[in-house]
Amino acid sequence: MEPTFYINAFVALFVVIDPIGMAPVFLALTQDHTAAERRAIGWRAIGIAFAILLAFGLLGEALLGAIGISFPAFRIAGGILLFLTALDMLFERRTARRDHTAEEHERPDPSVFPLAVPLMAGPGAITAMILLVGQANTPLQAAGVFGVMALVLAVLAVLFLSANVLERLLGRTGTVVATRLLGMLLAALSVQFVLDGLRGAGLMPG
Repeated sequence: MEPTFYINAFVALFVVIDPIGMAPVFLALTQDHTAAERRAIGWRAIGIAFAILLAFGLLGEALLGAIGISFPAFRIAGGILLFLTALDMLFERRTARRDHTAEEHERPDPSVFPLAVPLMAGPGAITAMILLVGQANTPLQAAGVFGVMALVLAVLAVLFLSANVLERLLGRTGTVVATRLLGMLLAALSVQFVLDGLRGAGLMPG
């Protein structure tokens, strides 16, 4: 079961954070910076996103309990939220929104906003972290989720460093195709979250 759990965790976080889609956005937001400045912005954004996702992964479920929200209820709500994200990816609304964000919020240092928040550590990624850590059966599995999250951000770092090459290789068409394929995977995973939440609430047989 554990290999499947980690694979699902990687796919969920990879799809939600969307490193492939983030690369051209990163290029747009840092087009007026030198190569050294671009690297610094990329690393800073990844570090901030890591800290945010780590905090929500560690404290998210306790926060839910403190405000009286059951985990099955959050799992259902989170699955619906991720499904809406998948629809945005399938119908290109997410790409258009990211392009608009890149145009409207370009600043000398975009590492905190909009790169780290909301593009990397946005509602979808935060929801996925809380759900995945909540699904872990042991502390070792929970630690594995954080390891998977770090791996996805490491992939993102590699793509940031090679964003120019990636943009030339994929082109606009390649990016759209990759985004839609990832959207299909996220849609299936989000439905699974909803089904797990219904079972956890006793509304479906196990």
